[in-house]
Amino acid sequence: IDGCDTLPKLFLQRCRELGERTAHREKEYGIWLSYSWNDFLEHVRLIGHGLASLGLQRGDVVSILSEDNKEWIYFDLATQCMGGVMSGVYTTDSASQLAYLVNNSQSRFLVVENDEQLDKFLSAREDMPGLEKVIVLDREGLHDFHDDGVMFLEELYDLGRIHMKNNPDLFEEEIARSKPEDLAILIYTSGTTGKPKGVMVSNHNIMYTTSVAAVTLPAFSSDEQVCFLPLCHILERLISVFGPLAAKSTVNFAESTETVFDNVQEVSPHIFTAVPRVWEKIYSRISIMIGDATPFGRWAFNRAVATGRKRADYLFKGKPVPFLTAIHYRFWDHLVLKNLRRMIGMDRLRRGTTGAAPISPDLIRWYKSIGVDLYEGYGMSESAGLISLNTVEHNRVGSVGQVVPGGALRIGDGGEIQYKAANVFQGYWRDNEKTAETFTPDGWLRTGDVGEIDPEGYLRITGRLKDIIITAGGKNITPAEIENKLKFSPYISDAVIIGDGRKYLTCLIMIDQENVEKYAQDRRIPFGDFASLCAAQEVQDLIAGIIDEVNREFARVEQIKAFRLINILLTAEDEELTATMKLKRSFVEKKHKALIDNMYS
Repeated sequence: IDGCDTLPKLFLQRCRELGERTAHREKEYGIWLSYSWNDFLEHVRLIGHGLASLGLQRGDVVSILSEDNKEWIYFDLATQCMGGVMSGVYTTDSASQLAYLVNNSQSRFLVVENDEQLDKFLSAREDMPGLEKVIVLDREGLHDFHDDGVMFLEELYDLGRIHMKNNPDLFEEEIARSKPEDLAILIYTSGTTGKPKGVMVSNHNIMYTTSVAAVTLPAFSSDEQVCFLPLCHILERLISVFGPLAAKSTVNFAESTETVFDNVQEVSPHIFTAVPRVWEKIYSRISIMIGDATPFGRWAFNRAVATGRKRADYLFKGKPVPFLTAIHYRFWDHLVLKNLRRMIGMDRLRRGTTGAAPISPDLIRWYKSIGVDLYEGYGMSESAGLISLNTVEHNRVGSVGQVVPGGALRIGDGGEIQYKAANVFQGYWRDNEKTAETFTPDGWLRTGDVGEIDPEGYLRITGRLKDIIITAGGKNITPAEIENKLKFSPYISDAVIIGDGRKYLTCLIMIDQENVEKYAQDRRIPFGDFASLCAAQEVQDLIAGIIDEVNREFARVEQIKAFRLINILLTAEDEELTATMKLKRSFVEKKHKALIDNMYS
């Protein structure tokens, strides 16, 4: 990328080139503050020198436990620039999980955001004997705290200034020493089928993925974007760290996961990437909003969306939009849809993208109907975040697009998707056995996903290899398509199809709390808490009606015969959910075994 073969070299070149232009924005006390590329370089350099003064050597691992903020990215780049390896830890992880990740990665240094995350270290410090120093970003609540093993960011900056004065050229020299084959980052898997594994991603992997993304879904230097997914996850790392270095775009950090929608409204980004759960939540919010509108407002919205859908059908089929349809759409867009996009912060949106989990094709069509272009892509940590994607020029709803330039796809035994390209990872950290299992004898990456490739090269994912349900009657069923149909309802947050070795399919449902509560309040259905809301007969009937509608779209053997509602609110801290808010099928089936057995009793 622009003559650079490693991320540290690209970072240094961009900072020197862009100077006082804005690289990042963060909100403090209700005000968006801007930080330039010069600020970016200065802080990364100081942190790099500070880590070097603490003894960081090339190849050493630094772990970070923090919500998204500019300092997360500063430490990420500083570690890589000095030849180290950055490993992210989810803030929802427990103290014991933190200890496992620190020990497995052999981290010498740990960065924590605040007193809450520091407590996790303090409660498990005896289990992390190899850790030499903990660095705290936010001192609030810790002004009187003193510990020889803990220091604060300001102290690291002071160390960095002294070290830089004595070694003025070291930072640039270490960047110059960086090579494409150097290990850059560790991305730990979610651990749904055992202990998390450290995915080793090299500079070469990162640069390949970043350059491919820049060509297929280009971003511009004038683009604003919002960072809110965990930076531990390869998707957000690609979108908010690697991509902006290539595109020279500006990253705005959401205040928290609770304020994402408000922050998007304030920023009005040009490009916006989110997991399906976020796109589903926006759709749900709009559904609530329309339900509260006047009868005329609801009529106008429905007419506008219907016209938009008619126009979208032509566009998705690659056909010209008829003159009258185009005129009607322009009318309704001016009257209704433009205002709607402004209300949700997408009036400037050039492109929305989604990945990390399957999304309902109906949802993509709906967004197109309101004038939001949403493109689905596919990747995994082991491919540095990218395998295939739909683009503006080549987009097929229901697929995850065509393989990236320079990559190759094939369908292996059992319908497994297999991939080969320059962004395929180096292997699992300290786990040669699992690494060997992940590759075919002839060197292709086993994705673990099941799919098919059409004659034009579009990849369609039908499910996970390990999730295929074989009923007692011997029928093979991939549950993802059924689950996605259910999740298109604004009243259903998530669904898990059950039926392996059983006579028929059943389903565990997570309702959308906000929408179902609104449904109950509007109909004066009494409830005291979430459990009683789930137990209300009217809510049970609502979900049963949705399931009946979905069942009509599937063959008899694929139809859901019974369901139960998970009547506890789940967050990313719960073992049933990943950090990107996907239900872990194995944990759900294990934890809610009583509910499942009840459906088959």
